[in-house]
Amino acid sequence: MYISNLTVYYKEKRVLDHIHMAIKTGCITGIIGPNGAGKSTLLKAMLGLIKSESGEATLFDVPFNQIKQKIAYVPQRSEIDLTFPINVLEMVLLGTYPSLALTRKPKRKEKEKALHALRQVDMESYQKKQIGELSGGQLQRIFMARALAQDAEIFLLDEPFVGIDVTSEALIISLLKKLRDDGKTLLVVHHDFQKVADYFDEIILLNKKLITIGPVEEHFTDEMIKKAYAIKA
Repeated sequence: MYISNLTVYYKEKRVLDHIHMAIKTGCITGIIGPNGAGKSTLLKAMLGLIKSESGEATLFDVPFNQIKQKIAYVPQRSEIDLTFPINVLEMVLLGTYPSLALTRKPKRKEKEKALHALRQVDMESYQKKQIGELSGGQLQRIFMARALAQDAEIFLLDEPFVGIDVTSEALIISLLKKLRDDGKTLLVVHHDFQKVADYFDEIILLNKKLITIGPVEEHFTDEMIKKAYAIKA
């Protein structure tokens, strides 16, 4: 997977500055950097959810905008309207839509796929609950189930562990590692330094510009962290 010359402006300020990198497939890659570093912007720009001044993301030379059905995106919870009248099963069924023709609606096959995804996150018994009734950890499990129902090859997750309980976090990271072992590629925006070595195979250190990318044990060093966070020695 490649990102070439990706530059993004927001209100005339450069948020991402000519990002160019190769991201290893079949791995869990953590995206780390200070607040305002462009971490969430990177995911959204890769997907074309926000306008880029230049550049694009590609998989085997195919632009992301041509393979969106293969990409599952899990946004931050703050981006979801929890007052929208939709229950848990309906939310997870949305993950099956990319594989449906425009005129088709989910049927028995898609419902079974959604229920299987709910079982994987231990939330099948909540299928009739409105999403606004769920806790933070339960919501994150549902977003994960929606991504699983998509049968994607690439998973982009924006701060999936923020504000959730320990049990939900352990379940989600276990699922991510299983997906990795099945050959999927996962990019995860994250902020907890203590868990980087346990959670990720590769690391991207970002602060508007690419600071470094590569295996965690080689690139998540004090020197690189100080550089990313502009900490003076």
